[in-house]
Amino acid sequence: MSTRYVVRVAEDPADREACFAVRKEVFVVEQGVPEDVEYDEHDAGAVHVLAIREDGLPLGAGRLLHGEAAVARTGAGPSVGSLGRLAVTGSARGLGVGAALVRAIEDAALARGLTAVDLHAQSHARGFYERLGYEPYGPEYMEAGVPHQGMRRSL
Repeated sequence: MSTRYVVRVAEDPADREACFAVRKEVFVVEQGVPEDVEYDEHDAGAVHVLAIREDGLPLGAGRLLHGEAAVARTGAGPSVGSLGRLAVTGSARGLGVGAALVRAIEDAALARGLTAVDLHAQSHARGFYERLGYEPYGPEYMEAGVPHQGMRRSL
């Protein structure tokens, strides 16, 4: 069965709410991340991307931090964006939604003049990001009770 969907920058409050709903389903409900950790002060200034099925059902979401928020997160210069909060609903996994979201975030980074994207991958997802061209750096560490790995890709 083929599922048709589009990936776009979340442009209005309804899109942003759909992004937050996906994140709640995946991170808070499925993975047990506390809500006060999942949503943060960076959400307001971030670029959010949304994968949505043609019937309007949200399938995935992610965000790009840039500027001061990214510098604080990555420890790199202002030309490096920070990809985060990438989530795909259980029913949409295996459809290419995650890769499409990553590429949309990279496009948003390029549109803002960024030269690289950094991310903190859950360690189980490291291979996914490596297939998309991200390279690990530094030691594995714990974040929100989950093992993570720093990764970066030049654009």
